Amino acid sequence: MVNITHKSNSLRKAIAQAVVQVGSQQTIQIIKDNKVPKGNIFEMAKVAGLFAVKKTSDMIPDCHPLPIEYTSITYEIRELQIYIYAEIHTIYKTGVEVEAMHAASVVALTMYDMLKPIDKNIEIQNIKLLEKRGGKSDKKDSFDLPLTASVLVCSDSISKGEKKDRAGKVIMEKIQNEGIKVSDYEIIPDEKEDIQAKVKEYLQKGVNLILVTGGTGLSKRDITPEAIHPLLEREIPGIAEAIRSYGQNRTPLAMLSRSIAGLIGNTLVITMPGSTQGAEESMDAVFPSILHIFKIIEGAQH
Repeated sequence: MVNITHKSNSLRKAIAQAVVQVGSQQTIQIIKDNKVPKGNIFEMAKVAGLFAVKKTSDMIPDCHPLPIEYTSITYEIRELQIYIYAEIHTIYKTGVEVEAMHAASVVALTMYDMLKPIDKNIEIQNIKLLEKRGGKSDKKDSFDLPLTASVLVCSDSISKGEKKDRAGKVIMEKIQNEGIKVSDYEIIPDEKEDIQAKVKEYLQKGVNLILVTGGTGLSKRDITPEAIHPLLEREIPGIAEAIRSYGQNRTPLAMLSRSIAGLIGNTLVITMPGSTQGAEESMDAVFPSILHIFKIIEGAQH
């Protein structure tokens, strides 16, 4: 199955449709009068749909098992067609589109099985997804102007050439994938004055994002939070909390990170761990949702 360990839980919904076409108005009347020999097709098919939702991962090889927290099976009769709607909700890392379509399909098949003794012209039509919500692809903000970012790597060893930077490269790759232009990428030692000078330089350029990696741990040379915190005009604790919470689900050592985040004017500054994994997970934890900040800022300026 596809790796979804990098994803975060979120509320996800899907609505799917299937249509059962019957051969005559007489069949519709039998259904309405609840005189189908095999029983009430709406109730029987609904039960089948509920079972189908729960068994989707057993039937579809690449489907992840997930918690189903709400299922609704509803019907609408339009002339000779019965419209079936399956709505599924979950709070999980991946969506429920397949579960909804599987439910709608099995409901339709159950109706077909129950009606075929009295109508030889039953057809199943238009099994499709009507709506999906949730996850990172749910809603991406668009902006009047493209966003720009500066990436600052704080590391004594990397600045001396003793190690290669990987964390900064991961950050750049991820923000470029979000359509953000990287205007600066620099490596400096763990020096408070140097960090503050670079941040002020980036602010002068008017970048939207300053992403700082390294120096958020507990060694004596880890002073990035101490350098950044005095510069922040509005701290945003929820960003750092989200980063640590996401990391904590992957390693208990995430609790030791001292990442901070906040606004300096209209520029968002986020500090992240210096390890490649820590930087990558920090980005996965908050992007692209974090970009909504700039939609708020953009709206306030109009």
